Order: sequence, then structure tokens, then C-alpha cells
Amino acid sequence: MALPIGQQAKYWGIATAVFLLALWFLGDVILPFVLGGAIAYLLDPVADRLEKAGFSRMASVAIITLVAVLIFVLLILLVIPTLVQQSAALINTAPELFDRLRNGLLTRFPQLMDDQSAVYQQLIAIGETIQSKGGELLNGILSSALGLINILVLLVIVPVVAVYMLLDWDNMTAKIDEMLPRDHAETIRMLARDIDTTLASFIRGQGTVCLVLGTYYAVALMLAGLNFGLIVGFIAGLITFIPYVGALVGGVLAVGLALFQFWGAVEVVDGDTVTFANDWLRIGIVAGIFGLGQFLEGNILTPKLVGSSVGLHPVWLLFALSVFGSLFGFVGMLVAVPIAAMIGVLARWGVGQYKSSLLYRGQSRDD
Repeated sequence: MALPIGQQAKYWGIATAVFLLALWFLGDVILPFVLGGAIAYLLDPVADRLEKAGFSRMASVAIITLVAVLIFVLLILLVIPTLVQQSAALINTAPELFDRLRNGLLTRFPQLMDDQSAVYQQLIAIGETIQSKGGELLNGILSSALGLINILVLLVIVPVVAVYMLLDWDNMTAKIDEMLPRDHAETIRMLARDIDTTLASFIRGQGTVCLVLGTYYAVALMLAGLNFGLIVGFIAGLITFIPYVGALVGGVLAVGLALFQFWGAVEVVDGDTVTFANDWLRIGIVAGIFGLGQFLEGNILTPKLVGSSVGLHPVWLLFALSVFGSLFGFVGMLVAVPIAAMIGVLARWGVGQYKSSLLYRGQSRDD
């Protein structure tokens, strides 16, 4: 005999409360395990395909591990040092960029740039604030990361957890399936398949889109001669999962830097003569890079890799990231996307149940 609905709701509520309390009290401790589980989830389809190709599960995981180690070493040697260097240089160069803006405005609109005017004082304040706050932000990120958990521990534990979970992924899912309530097993399996489809479409597909576009932006901007092209491409690729926002933010940042680099420089000749170095072609190339990237994302990458029905609205995703990030920190942001997908699937299922109920349809006359 099945439990009453009230009892079932109580048990599921207790399970949800225990999960949230675990996130609240053990967030820093479980961070490596959440990261390792996420990596194992992302790589499980690769391991399954290698198994279908004739490799054992152990051999498949070994191949994936070797490739991952090779990629990680290449990143450490080639990409990460340059990324950190450009980030620090961009923060330190920000006051100079605002000085160029101030000088340009002073030359074109001298009446607005009096020493005592609010605009003049505000531009000086912005330049100083960006330098100081940018340094504080960089130091804060590093300090908070070190405070959450030792970076060395992350680098050691996360790969180990990911390898073991990837090796036993099928066994773990089978054990979880055995523990499902028998009365609701088929419904839970159906919902789990829908959640997995949503996550696979969004995380794997959109993650691939972010990686492809980030690499494209970084390489193209550096080839175009833009200073800080790598960091701009990294930022644009990182937030590409929000439609149009990645291209908009990255495009504004890149074109702004291009204006300062190729057009905004002010040269004083013979004391009074001011000339401006204009290179509209390079500025147009930078803008064209993001225009082409947006075209590729909307017409090729997203339709092919993500699909048309992901089920995660950008506003809902941002809300989930904000709420879980503020409540549970970095671990909350990691679990925000899976939980948002789960809630979305459950909400659509609940709406379907409601529309098929008498509460929605009413009592027909034939009944």
C-alpha cells in the first residue's frame, strides 16, 4: 500500500532540507567532490563511446585521463601564464586608458573639461578607482580561493575523485536506481531522463560553444593585434552561455580597447599641436570578429551543439546562479545549473499533471 501524499511530501521535504543544510555547512569541504562529480558527468559519454569502440571501462578512463593531463600541461605552459599576465596588465593599464579618454574629451570639448567641472573630477576618480578596486578584486579572488580550499588540494583531489567516479559511474547510477521507491520508480526515471537531457544539452553543448567561441575570440583578437586579446576572448567565451551577453560584453570591451589602442592615442607636437592616431581598419576588424562570432553562434554552433529546446531560460538561470551563489558561495554556483534544470523539469511535469487533472479540466457532464 502506497504512503499517503502527506507522508511522501514530508519525506521528500526532509531530504531536500538535509541537502540544503549539507550545502550550507559542508560547502567548502565538498567542493572537490562536486567538481569531480561534474567532470565525471561531462566525460561519461566519452567513456561510453570508447567502450562501444571495444575498449574496457578501465582502458577508456585511462585514455581520457592521459588526454586530460596532456591538455592541462599545455594550458599550464602556454595559456594560463599569459592569461594572468594580461589580466594584471589590463588592471594596471586602466588609469592610462582613462587618461587617454580624458585627454580626448579635453581636446574636443574643452568647455566640459574644466579642472573644477564635475565631469573632469569624475573621470579622474574613475581611473583611480578602477586601478585600486581592480587590484583589490584580483587579490580578493586569489585570497578567497585560497581561503575556500587549498589550491594544491583541489589539484590533487578533484582529478582523483573524477577518475574514480568516472570509473564507477554506471555502477553508481544502477545502485541509485535500485533505491528508488517502487511506486514512483518509472516517474522518477522519466523525470531523470528529462533532467539529463536538459543538462546534457546545456552543460555539454553550451560548454562546447563557450570553449569554441572563447578560443576563436582570443586567437582572432590577438592576430588582429589587439592588446589583451586573450583576456577579452576568455571573458567573452566564459559568459557566452547567456544569449547575446557574451558577444555584447566582449564586443564592447574589445572595441573600447581598440579605440584606445588604434584611435584614442593623443600625441602632442610642438607643445600645442594635437594629432590623433586613427586606424579605422583595425577597429573595424575587431568589430567584425565579434559580428562573425555572433553569426557562427546563432546559426551554426548553438543549433548543432545545444539544440532548440534546452528548457533553461537565461533569466531563470541567472536567478538560480544569484540565489545559490549568495546562499552557498562557489559550491552553490556549481550546483545552481543542475538544480535549475531539475526544478524546470519538475515544474513542466507539474503543469502537465495539473492540466490533466479535474482541477483544470473540471467535471464533464458525461461523468
